[in-house]
Amino acid sequence: MADVYCSDCKKNTEVVFDHSAGDTVCSECGLVLEAHSIDETSEWRTFANESGDNDPVRVGGPANPLLTDGGLSTVISKPNGASGDFLSSSLGRWQNRGSNPDRSLILAFKTIATMSDRLGLVATIKDRANEIYKKVEDQKSIRGRNQDAILAACLYIACRQEDKPRTVKEICSVANGATKKEIGRAKEYIVKLLEVEMGQSMEMGTIHAGDFLRRFCSHLGMTNQAVKAAQEAVQKSEELDIRRSPISVAAAVIYMITQLSDDKKLLRDISLATGVAEGTIRNSYKDLYPYASRLIPNWYAKEEDLRNLCSP
Repeated sequence: MADVYCSDCKKNTEVVFDHSAGDTVCSECGLVLEAHSIDETSEWRTFANESGDNDPVRVGGPANPLLTDGGLSTVISKPNGASGDFLSSSLGRWQNRGSNPDRSLILAFKTIATMSDRLGLVATIKDRANEIYKKVEDQKSIRGRNQDAILAACLYIACRQEDKPRTVKEICSVANGATKKEIGRAKEYIVKLLEVEMGQSMEMGTIHAGDFLRRFCSHLGMTNQAVKAAQEAVQKSEELDIRRSPISVAAAVIYMITQLSDDKKLLRDISLATGVAEGTIRNSYKDLYPYASRLIPNWYAKEEDLRNLCSP
């Protein structure tokens, strides 16, 4: 209900919306104030068989401009009351044999969507990865290459371009068996291929240690105070000439911060959470240790605490 001015009652009265007729009716006098209005809210009417699929949506998916037919082609559905594998029936076999030029693209997009969901990525990253793969597939030069590595590399590039980078190890964990080395090679191949097509260098976005820090801290279950101190330390580290990868710097900062807290984290646990080897974390920590007094916020650790900080 809502208050609307009624011309018959000469005052603001509560109105009732009749969804079946699309009418807005005054609750006082019954006057129809607005007729046949359009309901723009989501529709969840279902036409599915009660004993089968109970999907409440009676509309199809959105158009996909990356597909030849926009993703709006006709598909033979399972008959009502049908049991068993529909594709084993005659109609199912004809549907399966039908020529669909976008079949490989649809399968690739489904794989990218699955990887994106497992990583908790937003839809814009998934759509960007689909666009990158479509450009690569149009070049007709990926035949014989590792398809899983190509798809994972497209997702990695999309994360970089959308300023939500993920480590290669994180991408590898959802890449259906593709190794870090294979994904790295696929990424370099895609970048070179698209740079030739565009005639200019491909923008990948700059990664910073802060892009990974909060996610790593969450995996380790660190307190809010420790996370805040680590974020400040990472920001200050960018002013230093530390020739380490942002991921290694983030891992080393986390190790330094946790050593100053009561909830100390083992190097092994930090390595598992960040995907950085223990030896690499040690070496990065050695580079950061001389600047500890500049990196660690004063409110988090006192001077005497820093002096007691374990040396590398």
